[in-house]
Amino acid sequence: MTTQPPGPSRSAPYPPHWENVADLRVFRTTAQEWEKLIGWRTDMRKRGWKLLKVMSEETEVVAIFGRTKTKE
Repeated sequence: MTTQPPGPSRSAPYPPHWENVADLRVFRTTAQEWEKLIGWRTDMRKRGWKLLKVMSEETEVVAIFGRTKTKE
């Protein structure tokens, strides 16, 4: 499983304005690995992260998690 921001060769998997109001994490993995991560996904939700979008890109699954930014 890798975590990486969208690169210049890939279009952003989320609207640009999301970054102004939320912390985002984009995960790329295989479909088989994604199915094995049910416990990890549950833990992310317990920590306040919401699964915003899941999509397939060629041979990988792209999942976007987000949580509302807090004002300091």
